[in-house]
Amino acid sequence: MVLGEGRVMPGGPRTRFSLPFVRNSGAYARPSHARTKAVVLGAVFVLGLQAPAVGREVSVADLVADPGSYEGEITLEGELVGDYGHRRDGSTWAQLNGDSYATSPVAAGGPLTGPNVGVGVRLPTELAETLDGPGGYRFRGPLVRLTGEWKYHDPARGGESYLEVTSVDVIERALRLDERPDWVVIVLGSVLLFLAGLVRIRGRRPSPVTEEWS
Repeated sequence: MVLGEGRVMPGGPRTRFSLPFVRNSGAYARPSHARTKAVVLGAVFVLGLQAPAVGREVSVADLVADPGSYEGEITLEGELVGDYGHRRDGSTWAQLNGDSYATSPVAAGGPLTGPNVGVGVRLPTELAETLDGPGGYRFRGPLVRLTGEWKYHDPARGGESYLEVTSVDVIERALRLDERPDWVVIVLGSVLLFLAGLVRIRGRRPSPVTEEWS
């Protein structure tokens, strides 16, 4: 307990009196706690603004299998392939493939796992211009994480289904592919060519002529 000092009353005798009050450590600690809380909330808010937008995580394969069951904001990952179709309205169209070839291209020794699986995406041209070129046979396109609104049979675009992209996060830049020789195919092909040559040579040999004597 800390005692307070009395004040001198105007026109009166000097008096000394004590006002008992308790210095509560908790009460004095509240401003400090409040400031700490404000700093933490401010940091969370700033980090939230800097963090990339993330919608519902969906695989391209699942989206292609049942496109009508998704709506609103979603996030897809995959490889941008084909061509960038720039439009006069400031948008760019591309295709996002989400199959195994995005991470394990056949030209780099990856296995064959079936057809390509992809969806159309529409993104602002200013975002598209910051990306590497799309993938092809000799190139693996940029691996990206796209967040946006899934438009299923959009009536404004003739019933087209696509992702209206609002955020792009580059996972890995485009990569030039160095095709590796498949020695098994080369050896088997050489053996088949050799056997075909032998058959052709044997087919050209004259057959023996037999004569019957009467």
